[in-house]
Amino acid sequence: MQIKTLYISDLDGTLLDSSGKLSEKTLYKLNSLISGGLDFTFATARTIYSARGVTAGLNISVPCILMNGVCVYDMKTGRYLSVEAVSGELSEKIISLFEENGAECFMFRICGEKLTTYYTRLTERVMASFAEDRQRNYGKPFVQCSDFREVREGGAVYFTALSDYEKLLPVKNAAAAMPGADYVFYRDTYTGKWYLEVFSERASKANGIKKLRRLCGFERVVCFGDNLNDLSMFGQSDIRIAVSNARPEVRAEADYIALSNDEDGVAEWIAASIMEK
Repeated sequence: MQIKTLYISDLDGTLLDSSGKLSEKTLYKLNSLISGGLDFTFATARTIYSARGVTAGLNISVPCILMNGVCVYDMKTGRYLSVEAVSGELSEKIISLFEENGAECFMFRICGEKLTTYYTRLTERVMASFAEDRQRNYGKPFVQCSDFREVREGGAVYFTALSDYEKLLPVKNAAAAMPGADYVFYRDTYTGKWYLEVFSERASKANGIKKLRRLCGFERVVCFGDNLNDLSMFGQSDIRIAVSNARPEVRAEADYIALSNDEDGVAEWIAASIMEK
């Protein structure tokens, strides 16, 4: 009997090429495999707005994991199947943490099926550019508020900052000691800056995979990644593949090394592994 297997890939730096796009070769190969019965999806730090845009044309057959595991989302129905919200008390602590360290951040809320991003100020050039890019290319809603506390109730799910390593390191260290919170801290694939993302301890790519196993009955998970936020996903997968451009820490935890993201490494590895069966 064939084992029910999920193939799941990170997007940026893994499935997407260095320009942040899906190559025609990857699209063709994966769609051909999916039409033949392959169960494939992705796990990303992106929200549905930008994830939907960069994966357009890919016939996703399984719900995806968004915002580093905060959400499980069904691309076919356009619905959130699971959302791990941050409690009001924990939101207060996270907001104070960023304020006390003088670090700007975005706060994300999901109300119904709508995701909205809030900010208080955008003096960090890289964060302002990020917001402009997401609004221009994906129509992602950004709303300015005077204080996150005014809008955090009833749906805050995620706090993220993009800045220099040295500026965010003390915030990361404090988040690591905060009960009820989890975080990821990793270098951005495109700018060289660092992302710090803080969320509920119930949310992670690892927990997202656990949910997909339960929802869809997968007996085995094969995952692909390149960056530090993929390590939790590696911990919940049966076979772990790093693309050759992955960080050393990720390659060290991998069972196999695939070709790079600019060489269609994910699609090539899956196609070759299926051909062997």
